[in-house]
Amino acid sequence: MISTTDFSIRSILGGYDKNFTYVITCNKTGIQVIIDAAIDLKHISHYLNNQPRAVLITHTHGDHTAYLEEYTKAFPNMIILGHPYSSTELYKVRFKSLEHKQLFNIGKLAFTAIHTPGHYFDSICYHLDSVLFTGDTLFVGRTGRVLSQRSNCNDLYNSVYKSILTLPKNTRIYPGHDYGDRPSITLEQNIKISPLLQAQNNNDFKLRMDDYEANRNMTS
Repeated sequence: MISTTDFSIRSILGGYDKNFTYVITCNKTGIQVIIDAAIDLKHISHYLNNQPRAVLITHTHGDHTAYLEEYTKAFPNMIILGHPYSSTELYKVRFKSLEHKQLFNIGKLAFTAIHTPGHYFDSICYHLDSVLFTGDTLFVGRTGRVLSQRSNCNDLYNSVYKSILTLPKNTRIYPGHDYGDRPSITLEQNIKISPLLQAQNNNDFKLRMDDYEANRNMTS
């Protein structure tokens, strides 16, 4: 699904652990969309032209929804979009769930929702033209981890290898944290630098994940 307009992406870094919140602006209409509520509103408000139409939630780990209540109070007409399992009492009145591979438009911005469980049960990526907002499913240089109670390594393998890596290799990912040697990367480049994206099968992926956890840099 191709958007009928040009757009810009503003990456704002901060939050709990090098989190990103993204502000997408349609250059033709001025309509804006936020990806994740990880950054205090005072740090993103000067990038907002008016009231954003929607905030897209990549998953409900607390660092990605930390400022959602602040956003909803500031922007009373803004809707919240995410996985069907993501609705909570906090924002269910304005919440709209997205099915796997659902196409949806916000103004002239045309997105596809891709369910990517693994790092967390309600992980979802957002595909917009040649870019993909991956939350904690895929980072620069590696995949997400599977340490949460509702994480699953088999699901993560399927999400990464069968949903994400089947996209065009020039797709550029915008992850939920700044954990790599650069803030954004194409799938083709990411496969080249990441052993976790070079697995031959599910069992090989699990071995590579175990090796990563045993030897990872403790600062990320």
